[in-house]
Amino acid sequence: MTQLLAATEFGGVFEQVAGVLAVCVVIGLVASLLRQPLLVGLIVAGIVVGPEALGLVEASSEIELLAKIGISILLFVVGLKLDVRVIKQLGPVALATGLGQVGFTSLFGFLIALALGFDTVASIYIAVALTFSSTIIIVKLLSDKRELDDLHGRIAIGFLIVQDICVVLAMIALTAFDAETGQSLPAQFVEVALKGVGLLVGIVLIARYVVPRVTPRLARSPELLVLAAVGYAVALASFALWLGFSEEVGAFLAGMSLASSDYREAISGRLTTLRDFLLVFFFIDLGANLALSDATEQLLPALIFSAFVLIGNPIIVMVIMGFMRYRKRVSFKAGLTVAQISEFSLILVALGVGLGHVGDDVMGLVTAVGLITIGVSTYLIYGSDKVFDRLEPLLRPFERSGADATIDLDDQRLQPDVIVFGHGRLGSTVVDELREQGDEVLVVDFDPRTVTEDRGDDVPVIYGDAEDPELPEQLPLASARWVVSTLRGYEVNAALLSSLHHYGYSGHVAVSIDEEEAGERLMALGADLVVRPFHVAAGPFVQRLHAHDRDRRAED
Repeated sequence: MTQLLAATEFGGVFEQVAGVLAVCVVIGLVASLLRQPLLVGLIVAGIVVGPEALGLVEASSEIELLAKIGISILLFVVGLKLDVRVIKQLGPVALATGLGQVGFTSLFGFLIALALGFDTVASIYIAVALTFSSTIIIVKLLSDKRELDDLHGRIAIGFLIVQDICVVLAMIALTAFDAETGQSLPAQFVEVALKGVGLLVGIVLIARYVVPRVTPRLARSPELLVLAAVGYAVALASFALWLGFSEEVGAFLAGMSLASSDYREAISGRLTTLRDFLLVFFFIDLGANLALSDATEQLLPALIFSAFVLIGNPIIVMVIMGFMRYRKRVSFKAGLTVAQISEFSLILVALGVGLGHVGDDVMGLVTAVGLITIGVSTYLIYGSDKVFDRLEPLLRPFERSGADATIDLDDQRLQPDVIVFGHGRLGSTVVDELREQGDEVLVVDFDPRTVTEDRGDDVPVIYGDAEDPELPEQLPLASARWVVSTLRGYEVNAALLSSLHHYGYSGHVAVSIDEEEAGERLMALGADLVVRPFHVAAGPFVQRLHAHDRDRRAED
């Protein structure tokens, strides 16, 4: 969809890319200062660098390629986090709220679109686009508020997973209606259904029989593991494209097949930065192809649909959860997480534009709704407690008498006393000593051989990179008195201290380091205890030397 303008006009390609990225940085900084999601800033940046503003990009191919890679990696990483077992743990409430909200929004969104004068196909696309909420944005917001483990946070993650499955099914279904195939609609549907079932069965078989056998061998080299994961995602995306689906569907399913792997945090942690960088080009591509005139013309319907999403979606979630006897505060805060549309919505409509099903006016409308709802819902979620206190009298009808429903997953979560990073010589000794003292220990290490070859399965292990800033989100920090790092590099310990502080860890942190000056700097960064292993070990070593000398003198 986009290409940098001719080099003769604005300099070489690298100069143009530098200019585009500079604009993104400035607008992203402004969005951050205004406490808006970076997603919004990047779409605005795409509009600014597009042909209707600065004119740094126009329609064709270079940025489109980077955009497609960014989308594929995004969906691959989202798929990595989509462990289907979570739905089983959350039980009926995830399915009821997820499917109930999808059905409600699709039906009434379709009727509103028809009433506003859109044709049937456009109304279907608009209704489906309004249905899905942003898993990535919600997870980020709940993580920033330390509410991922709260009851409403757990429920929100559950029905967002249900939504993610529904949006992939919708993307598969929409590709069946490509008018250029020359087949009848029933024949297209049957063909796509058979291909889809075959693809899903293949993914299930890979996840069950291939992934558990191959990933431990690949994980012996972190670089090889990530390379293999990306290669697998690209291969499956290409295969899905060959079957007639989009490459995004293949990448998402590739991630899902690795979601139950012990190494998913390690893979996603290494890909997060690459994903965020390449997604910049998707939003540049999207913004550059958004005609401002289309968005302006769609302002009134965008406001109507935005009001529907901001008010209607939370209400249906509160109705369903109230019927299931959840308290109104829990249902209200969970409902706010569906008060915006998703990046999936933009991808879905972009797919429709590419297939020729809808025009740029629908793309402009959905993008405008996304800008409005993401911005407003961000403030609503950040201030959810204050908003609830103001609206509490109006929310009483959403709570049934005797409301006492809850979810208890604590018995299924690890609750270690100490989390030990690294299981080398020092780490294994620390783990042995702690276990002898009766402490429950969780080991975090990137190399599976350092744990499994020594212990088998008697110590719980999370495979991840200590320098991954998002790793603490996956750890049971609430129960841990100590986090112990036996990794003696200054940079890795500094990164770990920073991420623990970011996620609000309130326990103690012990780190190991060889240099005294580096240890002092780590203390300044928040370490409670700094150990110099070689220095500590020197004392007993010298004592044994002196004891040996005394024994020899006694013998003489």
